Amino acid sequence: MAGHDDQDAPRGSNVILSWYDRTRPMFIDLVGDYAGKELFLVEGDSLLRVCFEDERIDFEDGFQLLHAVYVAERFLENLVKRHCQFHIAFFEENAELCMPPGTAGTRRSRYLLARSIIKRHLAVHLPDAHPNLQVNVFSSLKCSEFQEYLRLCPIHFVMAHDGSPKSITSAPAVNHLDADIMPADDDEKWTKILLRGMIRSFNVHRFNVALINRIEFRDSKAFTMIVESFIPRRQTKLTVDIEFADAIKEAKELLEKSWETSDIEASFEDQDLEKVSEAFSEEDLNESYCLVTYAVSKILKQQECDAFLASAFVLHSVIIKHIPLSQRRLPLITFDEEFEEQIESFLEAISEVCRNAVEDKRWNELMSNEEFDCDSIDLIDGRLFRAVMQAMCDNSLHGVVPRAAQPDWALLSGLVAELGDETLSLAGSIEPAFSKSTADKADFEGEVEELTVLPFTNSVFDKHLECIHVKTNASLAVRFGAMKIYRETTHWHNHRKPLNPKYAPAAKVSKWRNPLRTNQFYMKEMTTYAASLTGAKGKALEPETLTVGSKRLVKLVEEKPEKAAAKSRKDEAQDTPTQNKSGGGKKGTKKAAAGLSKKEQMIADNKERKGSSESDKAFTAWSTIMKGLDVISDDQDRYLRTVDYFNALDSAKTAFLEADIHTYMIQSLLNWWAMYCKVNKKAEGYFVVALIWTTFRAICTSTSPISKENIQHVTKLCTLLGITNALTSFDSTPIDRKLSFVFKYPPSAQDLRIDISQTELQLNYCGPYMDRMLDAKPDPRVSSFVPDGWQRDVLDQLDANKSVFVVAPTSAGKTFISFYAMEQVLRADNDGVLVYVAPTKALVNQIAAEIQGRFSKKFPVPGKGVWAIHTRDYRVNNSTGCQILVTVPHILQIMLLSPSNAKSWAPRVRRIIFDEIHSIGNSEDGVVWEQLLLLAPCPIVALSATVGNPEQFNDWLKDTQKALGSDLKMIQHSTRYSDLRKYMYEPPKVFQFSGLGKSYGVGLGLDGLLGFDAFHPASSLVDKSRGMPDDLALEPRDCLSLWKAMCKFQNSEYQVPESLNPEKALPACIRKADIFKWEKALKKLLLQWLADKNSPIDKVVKELTPTTSTLKLLTSDKALSSNSSASDGEYIDPYDLKSTTLPLLYQLHKRRALPAILFNYDRSQCERIAESVLKQLVAAETLWKEGPQWKKLMEGYEKYKEQKDKKSRKPTKPAKKTKGEDDEGGSKVDRMREESSDGASAFDLFDPEAPQEDFSFANPKALQKAELDEYIRALRWKNVKEDLLDLLRRGIGVHHAGMNRKYRQCVEMLFRRGFLRVVIATGTLSLGINMPCATVVFCGNSVYLTALNFRQAAGRSGRRGFDLLGNVVFQGISRERASRLLSSRLPELTGHFPITTTLVLRLFTLLHDSKSSPYAVRAVNSLLSQPRLYLGGQSFKEQVLHHLRFSIEYLRRNELLGPAGEPVNFTSCVSHLYYTENSSFAFHALLKGGYFHKLCADIDTKTSIVLDKLILVLCHLFGRRVCREVDNPEEAEMIKRSPSVVYLKPMPEDAAKILRKHNADTLDVFTTYVKTFAAQHLKEEERYLPLTHIPVGFVPPSANGKANGHAVPNGGAHPAKPAKDNENFEFLPSLPVPHARSTFVALSGLGDEFTTIDDLCSSTREGVFLESAVIPHLELHPDECRTPLNAYILDFYMHGSLDPLEKANGIRKADVWFLLNDFSMVLATIVTSIALHLGLGNDTDPEMLDVMGAGDAAENEADEKVAATIIPDALATSAATAQVATPIRKSKKVVDDWDAGEDALVAQEDYLKSEGLNGTGATDDEEYDKLMNVYKAFRQLKSAFDEKFHAIFA
Repeated sequence: MAGHDDQDAPRGSNVILSWYDRTRPMFIDLVGDYAGKELFLVEGDSLLRVCFEDERIDFEDGFQLLHAVYVAERFLENLVKRHCQFHIAFFEENAELCMPPGTAGTRRSRYLLARSIIKRHLAVHLPDAHPNLQVNVFSSLKCSEFQEYLRLCPIHFVMAHDGSPKSITSAPAVNHLDADIMPADDDEKWTKILLRGMIRSFNVHRFNVALINRIEFRDSKAFTMIVESFIPRRQTKLTVDIEFADAIKEAKELLEKSWETSDIEASFEDQDLEKVSEAFSEEDLNESYCLVTYAVSKILKQQECDAFLASAFVLHSVIIKHIPLSQRRLPLITFDEEFEEQIESFLEAISEVCRNAVEDKRWNELMSNEEFDCDSIDLIDGRLFRAVMQAMCDNSLHGVVPRAAQPDWALLSGLVAELGDETLSLAGSIEPAFSKSTADKADFEGEVEELTVLPFTNSVFDKHLECIHVKTNASLAVRFGAMKIYRETTHWHNHRKPLNPKYAPAAKVSKWRNPLRTNQFYMKEMTTYAASLTGAKGKALEPETLTVGSKRLVKLVEEKPEKAAAKSRKDEAQDTPTQNKSGGGKKGTKKAAAGLSKKEQMIADNKERKGSSESDKAFTAWSTIMKGLDVISDDQDRYLRTVDYFNALDSAKTAFLEADIHTYMIQSLLNWWAMYCKVNKKAEGYFVVALIWTTFRAICTSTSPISKENIQHVTKLCTLLGITNALTSFDSTPIDRKLSFVFKYPPSAQDLRIDISQTELQLNYCGPYMDRMLDAKPDPRVSSFVPDGWQRDVLDQLDANKSVFVVAPTSAGKTFISFYAMEQVLRADNDGVLVYVAPTKALVNQIAAEIQGRFSKKFPVPGKGVWAIHTRDYRVNNSTGCQILVTVPHILQIMLLSPSNAKSWAPRVRRIIFDEIHSIGNSEDGVVWEQLLLLAPCPIVALSATVGNPEQFNDWLKDTQKALGSDLKMIQHSTRYSDLRKYMYEPPKVFQFSGLGKSYGVGLGLDGLLGFDAFHPASSLVDKSRGMPDDLALEPRDCLSLWKAMCKFQNSEYQVPESLNPEKALPACIRKADIFKWEKALKKLLLQWLADKNSPIDKVVKELTPTTSTLKLLTSDKALSSNSSASDGEYIDPYDLKSTTLPLLYQLHKRRALPAILFNYDRSQCERIAESVLKQLVAAETLWKEGPQWKKLMEGYEKYKEQKDKKSRKPTKPAKKTKGEDDEGGSKVDRMREESSDGASAFDLFDPEAPQEDFSFANPKALQKAELDEYIRALRWKNVKEDLLDLLRRGIGVHHAGMNRKYRQCVEMLFRRGFLRVVIATGTLSLGINMPCATVVFCGNSVYLTALNFRQAAGRSGRRGFDLLGNVVFQGISRERASRLLSSRLPELTGHFPITTTLVLRLFTLLHDSKSSPYAVRAVNSLLSQPRLYLGGQSFKEQVLHHLRFSIEYLRRNELLGPAGEPVNFTSCVSHLYYTENSSFAFHALLKGGYFHKLCADIDTKTSIVLDKLILVLCHLFGRRVCREVDNPEEAEMIKRSPSVVYLKPMPEDAAKILRKHNADTLDVFTTYVKTFAAQHLKEEERYLPLTHIPVGFVPPSANGKANGHAVPNGGAHPAKPAKDNENFEFLPSLPVPHARSTFVALSGLGDEFTTIDDLCSSTREGVFLESAVIPHLELHPDECRTPLNAYILDFYMHGSLDPLEKANGIRKADVWFLLNDFSMVLATIVTSIALHLGLGNDTDPEMLDVMGAGDAAENEADEKVAATIIPDALATSAATAQVATPIRKSKKVVDDWDAGEDALVAQEDYLKSEGLNGTGATDDEEYDKLMNVYKAFRQLKSAFDEKFHAIFA
């Protein structure tokens, strides 16, 4: 029947499933990378469904309600523990969805009762334990209450279930062979449709949905899949919505039809209420007693059951209250079939009646009025109920209720009699024909097991492990095993003489591979890169040559132009102006010369004399410039040119000309302002007055000489304009000198006064120009700028050799700290090393280039250098021979743990700088950061702009540093240098692009531009419950509008104090420091209003949020310049970023608000946006070239070319040369004269082929054409797509991690040089990269646009010394989302459990191979004596050490460590695969188990069969991704038919067998751990629920925590007889109390036998620390993991093409390269480590730092080829004496060249076969040969895989 229905069902039922199959959910770290501190909503029934799916809960025959409650609480506690902020909402229409599919009809009521009870329990008890966790109940998703809730609590996303079956099993899978299975399938389908329909409706309402059933808790992280929201297409929205609604309605009806309902009358009626309240009012009861008596009496009345069941049930309820939880682990007792049916229907009836009561409001009111305890969570214990019935039947009760329970029994039976007119009795029943129990005799005898571990002792570890008492297994077999000769890892190659790590072996040099040449090539790149890094005013960095010795401090009195820093005078001055402000001048000259010594006095006098002639020169030059400027008619243009001239002056000229040039600027500005006054539009011209105001301030504060005439004009103008507050006393003494030009005033009739108050002018318009000096004072240690107080504090800490943790916003000036520390190390000696750790390669490159640009040093010995780069995929210079190493965390970790470095390099490390330290929160490599901080052998500097919990993090860092012997100080600075102004962008309806046209406008910000709408930070505070983030910054004009809005809505209760009135709170001439004080006071008041729900805060927020009508007005009267138009043209889709980006950039160009970075967090989307902009530019240009303008231009150009040709054909002069002549004939002077007489032609730089100015964002002035061509040629070598090169020519770059490295660097350099003015990037650019821009655009919403990423990316805008104001624009992001980003709080940093099994192994290798060197011993000691290893975890040291002891046990059992901790056998293979932890141990199990030996024996004869099997096995181990199940039959059919392999075939049985055994052994090791730990440390009985901490079960008063009986250490103890009182309950067949398992889980009868690691981790008792993430196991499909794995790697290996990976395997296109490269890297590591193990490849460094994936290798190969063409050989050899004397890239591991390497290795093998082994004393040749085959097979697999990879990406 079911099948038939399906045929007739409209296609509708599948529309939801097929929609869901098309979604591509992303797997992410829920808290760290997504939610942060944002509020989200957990859908209640999804939560329950995920909990009820736990197979361990006995919901079948034993109805274990309390176990279900425990599982739900444990799940929620897992979220709370990870700092999740959430609410829970139950929707009554979804009630049925909480049941696992396939629930039998009669059992439904159990689940529904459990649902009602958990819902009520959470609502009652959560507010006490966790007041922020709200539980809400709504009737449906569409109900108005829910809509209102969403309005008041803007949630970030919803967590729900998608109906897929559970993927990881905690118990062995049971295959029910019931006939009942068919409807279950249908059932499952309908619930899927309903759940996914719910997901879709959330998605359509712009909520992302996190899948609760895909959640994985690892460490302090929670990972899950996110289904992204979308905006439905307008055209199809209606029809689609109707289709979906129909499908949901149909599924609901069909689901309801499939359930039969019981015929019991269960509702809670009025008369019930009366009776109950009368009966209960006298008694002292609790809720469960009330429910039991009410339910039993109601059922008895309807004669639905007999007195026997009723009596047994009441008695079971009484016993629950009188025995401890530990006594309730009972076997399941079953009866004959007929009686079972009776029990079933009785429990169904009880459940129905109780559920209706609990759901009834009147019942709940009655309970709270009577103040009865809400304890219904322990209402029913099905196993206990059955045990009571059995006892009544076999009369073990002797007809008497146990003494302790008598009073309650009397009370309840009395109430039942009163309510149900039926007397209860303890008489047995003859109904059950027989009963049987699931437990046999052995189960009751808690067998005492000996828990033992293998012998282990190690002098360094022993003292830390003293506190752990475990028996050592000293049996003969073990002793005998210990005698087995361990093969140390060095066994096969210990006959070779160890390489001296200081001098790398000579590398093979070939035509392509010349390491010296490649290094030079990289050095050349670095030098170019360094040239693009500049000081603040665009002057290049010049390296300072350092020598060992203390630094020569700068004299503060006389600030002469500092040679070393060679920057312009205002380079990084704090008070730097921007494009349109002149700046703070120079101290020095005469006034400063007072109080000098005689010698200095003479120097000063000479200077003065010399000065007068210098000054004449300067004024002459200036008057020439003025002639040129005077000709410019446009005031604005003239002003800007003057500013440019002024900024380019050197500091000597500035001193003379500053005052005059400023006065000249004022004249231009004054005329410009007069124009606004003339047409009566003063309001629009106030930004010009702001410029005048700031120029006045510059004159007043300048220390350069100023003439009396300057002062006269300034004073007169202040009065004319009414801005007298700008005048303060002049800093320098006036001198007599005529003004260098005649100052012209506008006609006197005009009124030039401003019409607003001076305070308002300053706050609204002068904010960005205000004096920013906070507590800056000159400091002799810093020459290039005046440091703030916090910066000086940092320097003091560095000078004292202490550690510091600096938290300061982007652009505050953190970078200089690093360079100061570097200089310290370089000056101290030639040996010390400073390591700079950066999270991204882009940042590594930039820092290295900056070091190259700042420092140089001569070393007495060759092979030493200033700096080196070392990342996974490339190196520059010698990483152990340099003094500053710039690297990424993984590499530093390898270097610090490398035995060969322990005696040479590691002890020389003087300081480590951790930049962007918040990366410790990353899910991928955060643990490496954490391990580095715990291992750091020296003081550290930690830098970050975005740490959500700096105090906590600082406490943790302080503790870790103390253990390492350093003091650490946290230095916080909260203000940015330049303000950020936020805007919403609303694209025009239509847009026609026909050229960029001229840019105009000097005002800062984007106010008044078409489509830009300023966003007041306070208007983002829509959700009052979230309060206000600490870093919500207000600029002066925001403060003013906030104050006005608060004044407007104040009332008698909520008043704005008069002291906040700006006229009173601020001085006449306002500085930034005054604003900070005022802002603080305003925010304090705002916070008070936010916290109070009666305050007028909502009105204030509304007032600050612009309405659409005002926006229209702003833009309507602005004439659009240029011919691009937003009033006619094509309609554009406002949601399509590809069509809205060009209009946005066009507007930014008009306002001179470029350069801009557009952030979009999807790699392929970045490329698509760029391509679409390119198409539009090219199309518009092509169209323009068909028009008359172009024709005219080309005619002119042809003429120009003819003339030029004519000139070049002039007859040459006689060949006889005179002294002043050169090759072309004619003297130079003649020729220059001739050329200048022609006049420079406009066509000199014209290139008809190049993109034309109006259709390109490039700034051609910033780069010579030849340079650009050079860049493009180099990129062509690297096979960069032509589209990207065309974009570069048009000034647009794309930047993401998937781009070619060279291209990325190119984009960074060209952007910094100012040639590129638009870059579209993912988050890679937001981390610390020095790419300042005027505007940051958030281009489209993304899951990855989080509070953290938002702040990092927004910080790129408005960098110190460039812009006075940064613009931040939201494009394609809703206002609600933007508000949430602005008002969001940063996530708290939480750590990982750092002592992973691999780390333990690597520490032993470090100790053993460095012969316990002092450095190694110190590293281990400092790590293990850390008080708090776990950032964010409590200090549970014993647990950590206990865990460590069992990690050692695991390594011992797996033959990786010897009895004294010496690394043996395949240790190196495992530890080199550390980055694949867990997979590496599974790989080792197969290697150790001989699986690969057997498989690869036939590698020479059956090559392809062996390789196919090998890759299948590896796909099960590495790069694992689970597959999504596909539910739409058509889609499933398509996957079946497609040529690609989507689901990974099961692993070959013999391999699976080995891994099963490995998992079982691991489980055994860690079960032993839990048992020994619990026996030693946990004496209390577990009885508190994990989240609400409600106690459950009876505690015998005398037991006093010893309820466990007398525990035999390590053994399972039989519960000793409890206190006399409990002898009454001896008739219960209690099973022994488990040690490891939680007593709550034991309620379902489970003991200490675990089936899987997941089972162990998710049900251990409270107080045991067990982190499944660090237990070395891999879930096997299909044993432990039901969802099949994705076969994408195998698929690629088979057909080597990319399309199917995206289409069939569902891998995002942007991720493919990375995933394949990672797998290739794994292969390379395996091949190399086996080669090392076999003693092959003698030039391989044992740390294998050079191993890389084929993608990276290919990129380096391309570099080598380019190097070969660019850098001649001769040069390369001669350079051998330079800094780079040591080669950088050793032969690239086993993948030398695609072919050359193979041949070399084959030769090596042959050699070893013939003679190499004779001297090694290898007795086990056979083992060696087998391993050699394994090695060959892996190597062939690697070259086969890499070849395909290479072919695709070449």
